Amino acid sequence: MISQKIKSPAKINLFLDILKKRADGYHDIRSLFSEIELSDTINFTLTEKDKIQLLTSKDFVSVEENLIYKVAIFIKKKYKVSTGVRIELEKNIPIAAGLGGGSSNAAYTIMVLSDLWNLNLSKEEMHDIAEQFGSDINFFIEGGCKLGEGRGEKISPIPYIFIDNIFLVNPGFGVSSQEAYNAVKLSSFPNSNWEELIKTADTSYCYNALEKGVCKLYPEIEEIINYLKANGAINTILSGSGATIIAFCPDAKTAKKFSTFYTKKNYWNYITKTKRSTR
Repeated sequence: MISQKIKSPAKINLFLDILKKRADGYHDIRSLFSEIELSDTINFTLTEKDKIQLLTSKDFVSVEENLIYKVAIFIKKKYKVSTGVRIELEKNIPIAAGLGGGSSNAAYTIMVLSDLWNLNLSKEEMHDIAEQFGSDINFFIEGGCKLGEGRGEKISPIPYIFIDNIFLVNPGFGVSSQEAYNAVKLSSFPNSNWEELIKTADTSYCYNALEKGVCKLYPEIEEIINYLKANGAINTILSGSGATIIAFCPDAKTAKKFSTFYTKKNYWNYITKTKRSTR
C-alpha cells in the first residue's frame, strides 16, 4: 500500500497583539508565527477499505473530535474519494499548549491527502478547507515565518527570522484559547514591536498581549516567567494562549541550565530553534 510519513512541526508566536473584538465574537489579531524544530510524526497509508482510521500514541481527545479525523472526513466527502486511509499519529507536541500541534496536524493532513488521493488541490483550495477548522491552520499550509492577521487566517510572507537557543517549558496544564482571549484587556494603541522584530530579529521585541490576563488566571505561569527572566533569559513570553512559556536565551548553556532545573520539577521542556519553510 502507498504510504507517506511526515513531520508535523509546532509553532511559536514571536509576537501577538490583540487589535479588537469582532462582531462575530472572535478577535482581530496581528501575529508573527514561526515553525520550530519540534514536531509530531504522522504516517498516512492508503487502504482499500472505504473508511478513515486514526491511531494515536496518546489518548488526549476522542477520534471523532481530533482535527486530523475531521479534516480527512471532510476532504473524503467533498471530493468523493473511494479509497480509505489509516493515519498513525505519534504525539510529541504538548496538548492545548499554545504550540499549534492540532492545527499543524490538520494542515499536514490536508497537504498529504491532496497528494495521496491525487486531488492536486491548489493553495487556495487548501486555505479554504483550513479556514473552516481553525485560525492557525492556514499558517501551517505556508510554514516558516509568516505574518498572521484577521483571526490569524490571513497569512502574508515576511523575511525568515532565525532564532536559536529557544527554551520552552510547560507546567502541565492546558489553557483554552477562549479563556485567554476573554481575559485580555484591549489597548487603544497597537504594539509596533513586530516591525522592529522583522527588521532586526532582536528577541527583546517579542511580545504577547494575552500574557497579562493569562498570568492573572494562572499565577504559576507568572512565577515561571519571573524565574526565567531573573536567571538569564533575554526575553520571556507566553506562546499563543499558553500554557507554554518561551525563554529566548543568550546561549545554549543558559537553555540547558533551564532544562535541568525544570526537568527536576517534572515540567515538560524542550530546547529548539526557528525553522525555515520547506514549501
